[in-house]
Amino acid sequence: MNLVARLPRYAQLIRVDTLDKQVGTLLLLWPTMWALWLAAGGMPPLHLVAIFAFGSFLMHSAGCIINDYADRDIDKHVERTRLRPLASGTATPREALWLVLTLLFLACLLLLALNNRLVFWLALGALALTASYPFTKRFLPLPQAYLGVAYGFGIPMAYAAVRNAVPAEAWVLLLGNLFWVIAFDTEYAMVDRADDLKLGHVRSSAITFGRYEVRAVMTCYAAAFALVAAVGLWVGRGWVFLAGLAVAAAAAAYIYTLIRGRERDGCWRAFVANNWVGVAIFIGLALDFVARG
Repeated sequence: MNLVARLPRYAQLIRVDTLDKQVGTLLLLWPTMWALWLAAGGMPPLHLVAIFAFGSFLMHSAGCIINDYADRDIDKHVERTRLRPLASGTATPREALWLVLTLLFLACLLLLALNNRLVFWLALGALALTASYPFTKRFLPLPQAYLGVAYGFGIPMAYAAVRNAVPAEAWVLLLGNLFWVIAFDTEYAMVDRADDLKLGHVRSSAITFGRYEVRAVMTCYAAAFALVAAVGLWVGRGWVFLAGLAVAAAAAAYIYTLIRGRERDGCWRAFVANNWVGVAIFIGLALDFVARG
């Protein structure tokens, strides 16, 4: 089979076959953009925005393939994932590995363009977390927390790219983002919980939290917003930034209405709606810099 005929399966592997599957890239992108604006004290250089935006797409795509490779024998037993290329056999593990290497090569080119040693070492840490995350679902009761660290590594990388240092505020922002990731990835896990319980050897926060999962999700949102607000006020942001956070909190309240019934479709829609949480915080932060300088 020629390359053109393989492209649809590769599109599935990196989640570009449908637009809603790219929400993962956006959930990785928004915290990185928050960090870039905070680190730069306003609009960062455009080349950094472009590098980190493209880098978010590449790393999310690579992470999806690594996850599918690790879970290929599990996904075939899960309703939502049974038709994924590796689970269904329409793509081979060897093809997946070559595609991952291609994506990582492109990511390395972006790192070379930054020419920053600190960013390089942080990127290696991010890669190690991304590659190891799928295997934590076998033994960690809260693999979503591990994912939260991996998803948040764009934050210290953004600070390092702008300042060549990672101040304390960056780590607090990463912690806030970690709680947000636990919230939205628990919603994601709620979609597959019935299948995961049948398998018996897959762990997730949706299983660990049990009947308290909705309460846990909303508590994580509260912790995330509190920590992001603390960072913003710490660095002198004002009411426009707080207004953006208020809109994000309203989006979280809407998400509550989607997950309280614990239905698959509602939980999936809740996960996708988290894009608007990230957007609201970013717009509030960017406009605050414009309004207050």
